[in-house]
Amino acid sequence: MVTQTSNSTPYDAKTQDIARELLAATRETGGFFAKVREQMRWDDKLLDWAMGNPGLRVQLFRFIDCLPALRSKAEIARHLQEYLTTEDVELPEALKKLISFSGGDSVAGQVAATTVATGVETLAYKYISGETLPKVIETVKRLRKDKLAFTIDLLGEAVITEQEAQRYFERYRELMTTLAAAAQDWRAIPQIDEADGEPLPRAQVSVKLTAFYSQFNALDAQGSEDRVSDRVREILRHSQATGAAVHFDMEQYEYKDLILSILKKILLEPEFRDRSDVGVTLQAYLRESEADLQGLIDWAKERGTPVTVRLVKGAYWDRETIRAQQHDWPQPVYNDKAATDINFERLTRLLLEHHEYLYAAIGSHNVRSQALACAIAESLNIPRRRVEMQVLYGMGDKLAKALAKRGHRVRVYCPYGELLPGMSYLIRRLLENTANSSFLRQNLENRPIEELIAPPQLDAEKPEFAPLGLPFANASDCDYAQAEIRDRAWETVSQVRQQLGQSYQPWLNGEFVQTQETAQSLNPSNPEEVVGTVGLISIEQADEAVATAKAAFTGWRQTPVAERAGILRKAAELMEQRRHELNAWMLLEVGKPLAECDGEVSEAIDFCRYYASEMERLQTGTAYDIPGENNRYHYQPRGISLIISPWNFPLAIPTGMTVASLVAGNCTLLKPAEVSSVIAAKLAQILIEAGIPKGVFQFIPGKGSTVGAHLVKHRDVHMITFTGSQEVGCQIYRDAAMLQPGQKHLKRVIAEMGGKNGIIIDESADLDEAVAGVVQSAFGYSGQKCSACSRVIVLESVYETFVDRLTEAVRSLNVGDASKPGTQVGPVIDAKAQQRIREYIAQGKQEGTVAVELSSPEPGYFVGPIVITGVTPEAAIAQEEIFGPVLAVLKVADFDEALAVANGTNYALTGGIYSRTPSHIDRAMAEFEVGNLYVNRGITGAIVSRQPFGGFKLSGVGSKAGGPDYLLQFLEPRTMTENIQRHGFAPIEGAE
Repeated sequence: MVTQTSNSTPYDAKTQDIARELLAATRETGGFFAKVREQMRWDDKLLDWAMGNPGLRVQLFRFIDCLPALRSKAEIARHLQEYLTTEDVELPEALKKLISFSGGDSVAGQVAATTVATGVETLAYKYISGETLPKVIETVKRLRKDKLAFTIDLLGEAVITEQEAQRYFERYRELMTTLAAAAQDWRAIPQIDEADGEPLPRAQVSVKLTAFYSQFNALDAQGSEDRVSDRVREILRHSQATGAAVHFDMEQYEYKDLILSILKKILLEPEFRDRSDVGVTLQAYLRESEADLQGLIDWAKERGTPVTVRLVKGAYWDRETIRAQQHDWPQPVYNDKAATDINFERLTRLLLEHHEYLYAAIGSHNVRSQALACAIAESLNIPRRRVEMQVLYGMGDKLAKALAKRGHRVRVYCPYGELLPGMSYLIRRLLENTANSSFLRQNLENRPIEELIAPPQLDAEKPEFAPLGLPFANASDCDYAQAEIRDRAWETVSQVRQQLGQSYQPWLNGEFVQTQETAQSLNPSNPEEVVGTVGLISIEQADEAVATAKAAFTGWRQTPVAERAGILRKAAELMEQRRHELNAWMLLEVGKPLAECDGEVSEAIDFCRYYASEMERLQTGTAYDIPGENNRYHYQPRGISLIISPWNFPLAIPTGMTVASLVAGNCTLLKPAEVSSVIAAKLAQILIEAGIPKGVFQFIPGKGSTVGAHLVKHRDVHMITFTGSQEVGCQIYRDAAMLQPGQKHLKRVIAEMGGKNGIIIDESADLDEAVAGVVQSAFGYSGQKCSACSRVIVLESVYETFVDRLTEAVRSLNVGDASKPGTQVGPVIDAKAQQRIREYIAQGKQEGTVAVELSSPEPGYFVGPIVITGVTPEAAIAQEEIFGPVLAVLKVADFDEALAVANGTNYALTGGIYSRTPSHIDRAMAEFEVGNLYVNRGITGAIVSRQPFGGFKLSGVGSKAGGPDYLLQFLEPRTMTENIQRHGFAPIEGAE
């Protein structure tokens, strides 16, 4: 095996010596597994079992994640049994006996629940320094007796409401005030309270900057900066007033650049420029971290006063890797743990060798990593003020004491808070403790000392980036965390705005044609802004288009599939090149916020590429040969295809329907929704440039009530593909079924007709995830998605808590012009829709209680999001599709009732469930009557190939868009049988 090691440094020998010394101090007496066997504590047993069995590790940690949400011993026992009795889990004998009870209410079940819950709670408080401030202060006092400094972190991952953001801000201030007051009574400890003859702050807090604004988003960089900056300044002022130092944590990669930018700007302001009691954090697992550190060094030189850089390896590796894979983005973190270790050592040296500009806080539990920092600090005689070592509470106790014994200042990172908000933190610590690559685990297993202190090595055979391994490579959305991409997107919106008001003509028989009638397309955010003027064809022109398609059909059906597929792939390339432009046109014509526009462009590109590949797969047909007879099964196109597309996905849906029809060999007419015809014209231009032959594709904007209805009934039209309302879809189905004079075929109709989509929230749900998912699913694009959530069905035991958080989350949304970066909820499509939705709201207020209703800005077709609680399953707002930002909340007694209510409409399109109860998830998968079911995530945003989209019942007819069956609807199958015998002779394979 070829390996690559980190570069040697002048500090290697000293690093090895110090590492041996530290390692000796941290080693347990007696073997690790012998020690575990001797212990009877369940918290230690749980960790030991998790390390020895990967399947158990996954299920056990999932159970621990769910545990704080469970409200009784019976629930705990039931969930314990459900999680740990799956086929892929091999249980230790003691655990097998513990969960072999007959029911959660049994005595044995109660004992099991108490035993495991107590063990998990004990385990949690190994890593959490206290539930309350008084307990934290007691912890801090114990640390100080061991000559260990501290920093306190407030537990909690998700701030999803402005109320929560305000609460976090106030708790940080309270934390500083309380710690500073307590510190007045503490005896001075020179090793941690002073350095180089200067006093150091005795108290320090660690702050999450994103906790100050619930809508913090890199896409709205300026808005996010404006909202958090004042609170950062107030924290810094309060820090100075109380004498408590403040350190800013680093969180997910998507926020990194914006966090660093905000802090750099504020800390250059005259009021804060001389502060040295402030810190920032860098994560060595990020590939960009060396450039970030160099940037901080250059910035610190300009500033003139050092700040502390806490160097850590990073705690979100799984999330960052999965997120990158799902979006097909470059993996921002190193794929190899050894690469992170190498980078950490490189950054440690860079940081410490620039100690006159930046102070260092080296955060690691790896003995070699800390030994290197010691070696550099001691070799360079770095003043004590400029370097300290850090460990996490409960993770490196012996290492901390050993480092302190060497005379270094050591700070312990102490999270505090209740178990529920701290559960994700606990899971990360458990993962770190039990991972095969974890230094802590390797040390506990008494790996050879030379192995543990050796320089990290890269395996050259391991890929640099985590492989995707997906059968279909989806287009990548824009990563708006990248400033260059973000700036270009908004610049393009401004450029496209200068092109508004142009005219767009139909494309018939290979040329643009004039029309007698036109329609103006308006910006729903500002109806005085004309996006474009579109020519509307007449019935005579519609007949001409059909005749042209009929004449072109023979040539197109005979065009090789490879050529047809090539045109689709060229169209996809053009869409990718024009991504920002297409985003801007959608934003302005239909009022869709930028990020959602971008996802739609990706979907359109995916449709082109996916259907191209699918048609290439289908063209080979199937052979069913037997001796003496050849049987061939293959497909042929249907003929003339009419596409009637909607306005709510003005690019993706018409693209998908149109290119599926074209690649199958059908001559295709695209009649878009009138209010989104400009975007459809942009699509038409792309298809024309991609090489679609004359007459094969025609762009025919027109009135649905006249031209659309006429074409549906036209005798030469073979199939109609429609997305829109149930009323229109059913009318198309009726009209298409009627034979016209001279018609020699039955028309095929594909119709997607919306839904009344519900999400179930059960008693075990992660409410942070559930609230965020419901808000996005209900109010993304103002609820104008056929997949949008319009009903949320909540079990009684969590109803009040959920509604309270949901209400505040909705109240925190920004409603306004879609072209403003901070907008989450834009306008509805037009005045007619606005009036219809308002009528439903008036009815809903009679059917339930308004929990929250946001105001509607003017001008523009705005409807403020509204949540109505106490709604009965039979109410109109719980049964009828509204297509707007209106959410009905229904309370149910148990999961059986939840499923009954969820299935109690005429629709079956999308649905979701938030649950950590395996049996509930299994039942939802089996019994929830929807075409697309989403578990523990939002219910919108289906992705081609991964989540083929479509429903049943009155949600529509036809197979799923973006799936392996979709093209079959545009084809007719044929079977050909040939007798290959001649006078009793036929070739028989192998006979000779």
